[in-house]
Amino acid sequence: MATKGTPAVRAVEAAGVAYRLLEYDYDPNAAAIGLAAAEALGLDPALVYKTLVCQLEGGPAPGLACAIIPAAARLDLKALAAAAKAKKSDLAPQAVAERSSGYVVGGISPLGQRRKLPTFLDRSAEALAEIIVNGGRRGLQLALAPADLIKAADAQWADITVRQGP
Repeated sequence: MATKGTPAVRAVEAAGVAYRLLEYDYDPNAAAIGLAAAEALGLDPALVYKTLVCQLEGGPAPGLACAIIPAAARLDLKALAAAAKAKKSDLAPQAVAERSSGYVVGGISPLGQRRKLPTFLDRSAEALAEIIVNGGRRGLQLALAPADLIKAADAQWADITVRQGP
């Protein structure tokens, strides 16, 4: 269990919510980590969510924020900025994301991050019974109810993905 005792796993356990651990062989050459995880685990990609660390500019809370969106979706940076009450947002550079979260890219979880960030879960998860998020290391995923993720990550709901046409 020592290898699975990531800060993310400890955070979900401390929150007292139900979860399952899923492991797969991480592919460092995958173009889309979340989609590769879904394929490796034989899961519907719509259930797998990626964690993005973003920089916020202007407004009362400049700094960093965490966005959790479907693996196949694109983050709406303007919507994230609005949800975080900032003037602008952009993806944080890899080194900043890794330093802030305490995780390496490909293993960044919305749970148990080194530094507590304002965290936003895309509303698309509301309709799902369970979603999959990174478990805090490459090749480890956590499956849990979206409402439990909101509780464990002290997150809030937001419409933060780019909407596709009709």
